[in-house]
Amino acid sequence: MVEKTVEITNPIGLHARPAAIFVQTAGKFTSNIWLIKENKKVNAKSIMGLMSLAIPKGTTVVIGAEGEDEDFAVHELVELIQSGFKEFEY
Repeated sequence: MVEKTVEITNPIGLHARPAAIFVQTAGKFTSNIWLIKENKKVNAKSIMGLMSLAIPKGTTVVIGAEGEDEDFAVHELVELIQSGFKEFEY
């Protein structure tokens, strides 16, 4: 099992478009992947789960994975978040 803490940096937080990108990226991996905000843990391959967290910019979350590609999965998802989902400020 691997877990990493990361801050959401894109301007509008984890709204629909970046959540969809996150779920699509997580879906490439065979590992079980989750995202934790405060005390709520959701399946990172579920758009509804991610949207239910209502994550604004500046929120710290934990990305975790367990399975054969767990290291690569967490690494790629952390990089995706740190890139700000390549969104521009509005």
